[in-house]
Amino acid sequence: MKLSKYLSLLLIFSIVWGCTPKTAQEITKPDKPKPVAPPKIDEELSPCAKFSDAPSPEDAETNYVLYRDFLRTNEIPTAFNYWQKVYKNAPAANGKVHYVYTDGIYFYEQFLSTETDSLKRDSFINIIFELYDELERCFPNKTNYVKARKGFDYYYTYKNRVPKEEVFQLFKDVIDEEGNDAPYFIINPFTALLVDMYAEEKIDQEEARVYYDKIMAITDHGLATCEGQYCEAWEIIKEYAPVRLEYFETVKGFFDCEYFMNKYYHLFEESPEDCEVMEEIYSRLSWADCDREDERFKKLRIAANEFCKEEGTLELAWNALREAKYRESIDLFKQALTEKEYAEKRGEINLTIAKIYYAHLKNFSQARQFAREAAAVKPNWGAPYILIGTLYASSGPLCGPGRGWDSQIVVWPAIDKWTYAKNIDPSSASEAQKLINRYAQYMPNKEAVHQHLFAPGQTFKVGCWIQETTTIRTSD
Repeated sequence: MKLSKYLSLLLIFSIVWGCTPKTAQEITKPDKPKPVAPPKIDEELSPCAKFSDAPSPEDAETNYVLYRDFLRTNEIPTAFNYWQKVYKNAPAANGKVHYVYTDGIYFYEQFLSTETDSLKRDSFINIIFELYDELERCFPNKTNYVKARKGFDYYYTYKNRVPKEEVFQLFKDVIDEEGNDAPYFIINPFTALLVDMYAEEKIDQEEARVYYDKIMAITDHGLATCEGQYCEAWEIIKEYAPVRLEYFETVKGFFDCEYFMNKYYHLFEESPEDCEVMEEIYSRLSWADCDREDERFKKLRIAANEFCKEEGTLELAWNALREAKYRESIDLFKQALTEKEYAEKRGEINLTIAKIYYAHLKNFSQARQFAREAAAVKPNWGAPYILIGTLYASSGPLCGPGRGWDSQIVVWPAIDKWTYAKNIDPSSASEAQKLINRYAQYMPNKEAVHQHLFAPGQTFKVGCWIQETTTIRTSD
C-alpha cells in the first residue's frame, strides 16, 4: 500500500484547486463585490457581477486571465493581487464559471496553512465559508457541489465548526439529489458518519439501511463507470466503505439470511470439521433468522453436533452462541472460568470470549482485553497474539480512511504481535508468518515516513484505540 495510492484522493481533488507554494504575504479580507440585477437576456448566466458589469470589462477580463496564469505557475502573491481585483468587480467572471470563488477558497486555505495568529486564522476560515455561501448564491446549479465541499471540509479540516449532524445532513442532501453520481470524495466520510449516527441513536435502522444501500450502489456505479485516475479513488472507497459498514452486522434484522450465507457459509465448506468455524457460522445464521430446514443450515448443524461437543456450563455457553445470544454466551463462558472443572481450559475460554467480541459485537477493546487474559493464563501460546494482531490490522477503517498514514500505521503493532506469537509458539509460527507476509506491504513507505518527519527505526506511539508503542518500519 503506497502513500502515492492513498494520496490519489487528494491529488485528484487538487485538480480543482491547483498547486501553490506557501506565502508569508499579509492578507486582508477582500472587498465585497457590488450586487447587480439578475440578467435579462440569458437567464443561464449568474445573477452576480460579471465582466460585463465591471467599470472596465476589458480590465476585468485581463485581470482574470493574469491571476489564473500566475496561479498556474505558483506565483501566489501576484496571483492573489489580481484575484482581488476580479473578485471586487466581476466575481462571476463570464457568468458561467465559478473559478473566482473556488480559487479564492484555495488562496485562503494556503494562507491559513502558514498562519499562526489565532485571530487571523479565524478570519481566514470565516472568509472561506463566506466564499462558499457566495458561490452557492451566485451559481445555484452548484448547490450540491458546495454542500459536498463544505461537508468534506467540516469533516476533515474544520471539525469543531458545526455539529456532526449538520455535516451528515449536507452529505445526505447531496446523495439524495445526485444519486449514483454523488462525488466520490464524500463517500468515506459519509460512511463513517452513518455508522456513528446510528450507534449514537440519532437515526433509526430504517434510515441507516436506506443509506447503506445508497452507499453500496454509488460505490458499485463509481467502479463500473470510472476512468483514469478516478478509478483508483473508487478502489480506495471500495476498501473502506464496505468494511466500515460491517458494523451493521451487529444490528439485528439489518441484513437478511442470504447476506450471511453468501458471505460466510463458504468458510464452513472449506473447513467442514473446524469447530471454531462451525460455531461462528452457526451463530451468524441464527442471528439472521435463517430457516433451520435450509439444506445448508442442516448440513452445518449435523457437523457441529458431530464434531463439537461439550458438557455442563460450556455446553450451555456454546448453545447460547449458536443461537446468537452473544451477551448470554459471554456470561456463561465467564461463569465457566470460575468453575474448577474447566481450570485447564481457561485460556481457550478467554480467547473464545475475545473472538465473540471481535466477530459478533465488533468491540475491539474488549476483544483485546480477553485475548490478553488468555495469554496470561496460558503462557507461550501464540493464538491470543495472533488475534490481537488481527484486531490491530483490521483497524485501518476505524483509525483512518482505509489507506494512508493513519490507516497504515496500525500494521506496525499488528506485526509486532504476530512476530511475538511466532517467537514464543512454534505451532503459531506458520499462521503468524503468513499474516506478516500479507500485511507488510501495507506499512507506510519511506516517502510517507519522511513526509511525516520520522525515520525508520524510531519509536512511535500508535493512537486511536490501540495506544501501543512500536517501531517505525517501511514497506520498501
